[in-house]
Amino acid sequence: MSNEQDGLFASVDALLEQTAAEALPDPAERKRLREAAGLSQDQVAKALDVRRETVTGWESGRTEPRPPRRAAYIRLLDGLTASFPAPQSPSGSASGPSASPTVISQPQAPTSPAVPASAQATTVRPPVAACRPTVKKTAAPAAGDTRFANGPLAVVDGDGSAYCTGGLVLDCPLTDLPTLVEWTLREAHLGAARLHRSGKDADPLIVLTASAVQRLSLPAVLEDRRGLRLPDDHPALKQLAAKQWKLTKRGFGPWARVYRTADGARRQCVQFAVVPWGALDTRSWGTAHQLEPAELARLLGTYATRVLTPCGSTAVTGLELMTALRPPTRAAKDPAGGGWVSAPMPGSLTEPVECALPEAPDGHPAVAALYPRFHQRTPDQVLDEEAYQWARPLTDAECMKPYVVGIDVNMAFAAAANRLTVGLSAPVHVHRPTFDAKLPGSWLADLSHITFDERLPSPFTPHGERPTGPAWYATPTIAYAVELGYQVSPIEAYLRYEHGPYLDAWYTRLRDAYIATMADLGVTPGMPEEQFLAAMATHQQTDPVLAAVLSAVKATVKGGIGKLRERARSGGWRPGEAWPALARPTWRPDIRAAVIASARVNMHRKMLKLAHHAGLYPVAILSDCAVYASDGPSPLDFLPYQDGKPLPGGFRIGVSPGMVKHEGTQSVLWAEGLLEEYGPEVNIARHIKTGIVSGQDEGE
Repeated sequence: MSNEQDGLFASVDALLEQTAAEALPDPAERKRLREAAGLSQDQVAKALDVRRETVTGWESGRTEPRPPRRAAYIRLLDGLTASFPAPQSPSGSASGPSASPTVISQPQAPTSPAVPASAQATTVRPPVAACRPTVKKTAAPAAGDTRFANGPLAVVDGDGSAYCTGGLVLDCPLTDLPTLVEWTLREAHLGAARLHRSGKDADPLIVLTASAVQRLSLPAVLEDRRGLRLPDDHPALKQLAAKQWKLTKRGFGPWARVYRTADGARRQCVQFAVVPWGALDTRSWGTAHQLEPAELARLLGTYATRVLTPCGSTAVTGLELMTALRPPTRAAKDPAGGGWVSAPMPGSLTEPVECALPEAPDGHPAVAALYPRFHQRTPDQVLDEEAYQWARPLTDAECMKPYVVGIDVNMAFAAAANRLTVGLSAPVHVHRPTFDAKLPGSWLADLSHITFDERLPSPFTPHGERPTGPAWYATPTIAYAVELGYQVSPIEAYLRYEHGPYLDAWYTRLRDAYIATMADLGVTPGMPEEQFLAAMATHQQTDPVLAAVLSAVKATVKGGIGKLRERARSGGWRPGEAWPALARPTWRPDIRAAVIASARVNMHRKMLKLAHHAGLYPVAILSDCAVYASDGPSPLDFLPYQDGKPLPGGFRIGVSPGMVKHEGTQSVLWAEGLLEEYGPEVNIARHIKTGIVSGQDEGE
């Protein structure tokens, strides 16, 4: 091939690249198309053979795709555009995602292309009594699905205003609960499309403010403080029953479901969240209950879009998200009759299974049948995989340093769940098994011969003390002992031969929600460490609404994992009796144990790296927070680096799950004073954030 032909080809390639560049939609549209198709950034990255961070850069506009992936990316976006075109404005032109919202200065009808013709009878009006100038935005339906044109939820105020996502406000009837339910199902066009094709669409959520509660003749405060529900003879519940509406067993409380028996393929159900009754727990949602209706709609709508429409506490929603992403059943052809039947979904938790005896919590029927009521089970009788709670006295050298600095692992339990193989079936009891790190389960083994520097906690116990004999461990714990080079010979085990990465989709959904919310707060992946720490110091003040979303996302992770081993509630229950949660396919204490064990050994692996390569040892650990003595007040003052980069395998500062942020800094004199006043039982990691001693975990 001649040089002249090479030059011609290069010119053509340059022209093609220029054309390809012009064919790329703007970054916001790239993100809209991906989300409309229900694709994660991981899926796109895998298809194009790039890193997820690269896709993030393309969607934020920080970087542009380069050949040869540019053409493949354009091909993907073109295909998605054909399936999910941009919403059309009333004039017929596409309203791109970068279109500026219209500021409403006087009452007028909104121009929302998302509302189908059948919904035009519903009164739409601008917000009233807004706490700041109102911004009216187009409320776009979910990928052309006009059933949910007005978003997943509405916050209903006492004047009949229903505040939806995107700034849309509807008029709704507040004469009584049955009328409100009928309006929600027939006129409001609320709800959300399923996250999995075999799953269920999310029911519409109606959030009642204090003034709406008053208008509906409901009590301002629930008198039943134990049951947290209206009495069955309340007039509002009689009205619902008269219209053939039903309630779930939990009745009408802070979170309620009002439903009718399914009519064919159509689901008839409305969720209610009653704000003045404590639906939005301050531990998860911060001061959300104090927000104006429009801002509350923005908060809950953002959470619903990025995670799931709330259906209870963040713990309940976290568990429900697992099922929404991996439904237990799917439609399958009946070989005999040829029709469609319900069949188990591969890779999902399809039915309730009995846990192994060591995995059962106190009070479980299997435990009560074997042990006396007040028997304290020993490590060789119970699986005790919990998060770290360990502390030690400071050494003389550490006392000479001026500071103690806490670092906190971002989304530690979520990061531990990523790519974690968990059991899907019932356990099989095996004696003298050969350890297999690929087999999830619970193993009885003696790890007491494995020792560490006394300045490090043991990775095998939550209290950090060395095991004293045989004990039960989840697979990740035993696997870590083998990784360290030790021989392990299990005595017996309960193993699950059907297994898979059940939590992967759950992790991806929550990670994306976390990263997107942090980006909205000004904290993005790839930021220089100093810039990241500075942004983290003020991100909570950037936008209180988004800060509450962030808090709820993190609570969803921890609560969802905890809900896998939901305990019995008071109210007549006695030890030895079964409780309702045991009947759920998602009641899986073994999965909870595996996630927590994985998080704990991940923490230890990094601490061990710092100890071996930099001589750094933690002085206290609480769950995902570790405290080190330091010469300076910043994590940058003690975390080790090699060739200008973080120590491989150690703690890395950044926003992604598994990386760390600054939790807090106090003086060594403060730490010594705490230890002197409260003794060795005090854990300074619990108080490193505020410096104030309290009984609550100040960590993430």
